[in-house]
Amino acid sequence: MNFRRRIPSLTALMTLEAVLRHRSFTAAAIELGVTQAAVSRQIAALEEELGLPMFVRKHRAIEPTAECLILGTTLAQSFANIADTLDAVRFSQQDVVTIGATVAFSSFWLLPRLAEFRRENSGVQIRVVSQDARIDLDAGGIDIAIRYGRPPFADAKVVASQEDFVVPVCSPDYLRRRLSGELSEIDEFIETDVHDRSWLSWPQWVEETGRALRIKPHLRFNHYTEAIAAARAGQGIALGWRLLVQTFLDDGTLVVLDVAEMPTEDRYYVLLPAKTRRKPAAEHAANWLANALTR
Repeated sequence: MNFRRRIPSLTALMTLEAVLRHRSFTAAAIELGVTQAAVSRQIAALEEELGLPMFVRKHRAIEPTAECLILGTTLAQSFANIADTLDAVRFSQQDVVTIGATVAFSSFWLLPRLAEFRRENSGVQIRVVSQDARIDLDAGGIDIAIRYGRPPFADAKVVASQEDFVVPVCSPDYLRRRLSGELSEIDEFIETDVHDRSWLSWPQWVEETGRALRIKPHLRFNHYTEAIAAARAGQGIALGWRLLVQTFLDDGTLVVLDVAEMPTEDRYYVLLPAKTRRKPAAEHAANWLANALTR
C-alpha cells in the first residue's frame, strides 16, 4: 500500500500532535525546536491538504475542532507505539549476538553448549547463522564467527583457536557386527562429498596414515551432519573430527574404531570482525566461546 498518497506530511502530523497536547503554538514550537511561525505554517498546510480546520483561533487561545481531537487521539497512540517499538529494537540489537559457523559445528558443538551459555548470560540473546560457505565478516550481520582454516584472516581478529584430530568412528552396533579387527576393504565406509577439501576424504586419510587400504565408500553425503547421522545409525564408518563428534563419543552413540589419531593441519578459530564495530555483548560471548573451545 502506498501510504505516502494517503498520509500527509509526518512533520505536519507531529506538529499537530504537539500543538494539541500543549494547546499552544508557542509551547509546541519550543518542544519541536522551531519558530512559532513554522508551526503555524505546518498546521495551515495540513488544514489545506485535509480541507478541514484543525483549530478555532480565539484571542490568546486556540480550540481544537472535533476532527482535530479524533485525529490527535490516533496520532498520540501511533507515535507512542512507534517510540516503544524503536526502543525495543534498539535494546534488542544491543543484546542480540549473532554467531556464524558451519552447519556441522553449529549442530554438533555449538548447540549443546548454548544452554550453559544462556544460563550464565541470561541478558544476552543468541542468533545462530549456519552455513558451509565461508562467512565474510566484512559484509556485516555476524558478530562472531567460528571458522575452520588457517590464518591470516584479513576480515577478522582471532580470539582463540583449537586444533583437532580425525579418527574413524562407527556405532557400537556396527562395531559388534564387524568381522575383522583392523579396517579392511570389506568394511562399509561413509564419505562426505564437499568442494571444501579441508574436510578430509577417506583416500586422503589412507594416504596420510600410510595404510595399505583401498577404500570404496558405500554411502556418500554432501553434508557432514548426514554422514555422522548415518554412522550413528549403524550404517558404516565415517571420519570423525574429534571436537565435533565428542558429544556422541561421550554419550556412547559413536565409538572410535582406530586408535591412531591424525592431527589436522587446519584449526578452529573464534573470530571477531576486524572492521565493524563490536558490541560489548559480542566480545563477552566470544571470550566465553573461546574458553569453551580450548578447555
